[in-house]
Amino acid sequence: MNKIKLMRQAQQLQEKLQKAQQELEKATVEASSGGGAVTVVITGKQQVQSVKISPEAADDREMLEDLVLTAVNEALRKSQELATNRLSALTSGLKIPGLT
Repeated sequence: MNKIKLMRQAQQLQEKLQKAQQELEKATVEASSGGGAVTVVITGKQQVQSVKISPEAADDREMLEDLVLTAVNEALRKSQELATNRLSALTSGLKIPGLT
């Protein structure tokens, strides 16, 4: 493989990765805990967009804290999984630090 072809492929991969990262900024995942008492929405870039708490969950502060923690952690896990799946599809399974 010559250097020009390799450079062209690297440029194309970089463009695809930038597009995928922009899409991840817009993509969201949702997680809930306590049977829907707490719902968290987070982007593919691990930014929390919203936290919704049902009125019933607000009665018990300790339980509410646990439900929020559980929902946020689950949403983060889903967001990381989404990012890994989208980016690894582009890199064909290559282990590139910071991208997978």
